[in-house]
Amino acid sequence: MANSVSVGSVAELWRFAVKSMQGEMLQRAELTDRGLVGDRSYGLIDQATGKAASAKSVNEFPGLMGFKATFVEEPRAGREPPPVRIEMPDGSLVTSDSGEADQALSAWFGREVVLGRAAPVRPSPRRSRIDIKGLVEPGSLLDAFPLSLITTSTLRKLCELQPGSRFDPRRFRMNLVLGTGAPGFLENEWVGRALGVGDAVRLDVTMLDPRCVMTTLPQDDLPEDADILRTLTKHNRHQVADLGRLPCAGVYAVVTAPGIIRVGDDLRLG
Repeated sequence: MANSVSVGSVAELWRFAVKSMQGEMLQRAELTDRGLVGDRSYGLIDQATGKAASAKSVNEFPGLMGFKATFVEEPRAGREPPPVRIEMPDGSLVTSDSGEADQALSAWFGREVVLGRAAPVRPSPRRSRIDIKGLVEPGSLLDAFPLSLITTSTLRKLCELQPGSRFDPRRFRMNLVLGTGAPGFLENEWVGRALGVGDAVRLDVTMLDPRCVMTTLPQDDLPEDADILRTLTKHNRHQVADLGRLPCAGVYAVVTAPGIIRVGDDLRLG
């Protein structure tokens, strides 16, 4: 990238095989124009509503982020994703190709769900008010864009502002955690700019990432903490497209040059 400046390196890579379940930390991943291969390949489809389950629906799907989902083998671009193995909060295991997953998950939540490969396509008021190049196609289990990232600068800033809370990257469910040294909410200024990762991968940073109650929910050793969202609302609230002024952490991006991405890859901002 001509006239680019070094801003850090890739600190963590995360892939979430099932929407709203815990992810896998990777050392290396394949990146296409649809994001990390395998990311949000599956989701729980609520048969009563026809909607993809989300952990923020705490009444219908309490503790969804307590489930851990991993692929039984490495997914590959251009192929159907392999089955996933799901560890339930009580330690029991089911795999998506066993014929038992839907029954076990339905019994757990007390409502009929199906582990599906696509979200139902229906009009979305939120989507209709965003007119930005790179939005994922209807039916995708991704929230808005193919890729999400956050800097350690932002995480450090949040820890300074609210030292009693744990601003662990897992709360934000980002694909890339970027190790950066500059202070403040660094990636806020990257919207509309290009980011080079390693030798070949190129991203366009498209939009601030608005946050919701999911950041406050417990998972593993992280406790429930309403101050996570309160801190964002107080200190990093911005206008996001036509959606209003919202608490933000991290940014969305689209992939303009795919390739292999690795922990430790250099980052260059154009």
